[in-house]
Amino acid sequence: MIDFEIKTRTITIGDRKGQTVYYAYPKMQQKMTNKMVIDRIVRETSLSAGDVRNALTSLSSVVNDALAMGMSVDLADLGSLRLTVPSKMMDSAEEVTVEKALKTPKIVFTPKAAMKQAANSVELSIDRPKANSESGDTSDSGSTDTGDGGSGTGGNPL
Repeated sequence: MIDFEIKTRTITIGDRKGQTVYYAYPKMQQKMTNKMVIDRIVRETSLSAGDVRNALTSLSSVVNDALAMGMSVDLADLGSLRLTVPSKMMDSAEEVTVEKALKTPKIVFTPKAAMKQAANSVELSIDRPKANSESGDTSDSGSTDTGDGGSGTGGNPL
């Protein structure tokens, strides 16, 4: 689950200059550490922690070597990694050189269907502080809006 809080900002330029707008901002996203990944794989396979650690280190080395050679890398059910090199528009063909026209290479990850489905199934919620009817203040104990019309099923509104 990813929890969001509501933040405000005053627009400083454009047609909406001076207008206060509200937006959802993630509170904190949980992180699965390398150790947690290794422990999980150890539990689900017959591999030792050392075997998994070595496999992950080797995978990193192989991917780095392939990207350094300009190759794309297929990571099975996860997806694939490839390099893209944006190019600037130049006025003449003579100006199109590595130094002038080509920008810094970027790594693009393209997930496979299972990973896309996992991302689309994450539960999203927006914490809304309850109004304190006695003082007119808002408290930090919030209600949760799951973005699914209040049913609490955690459906993705996107």
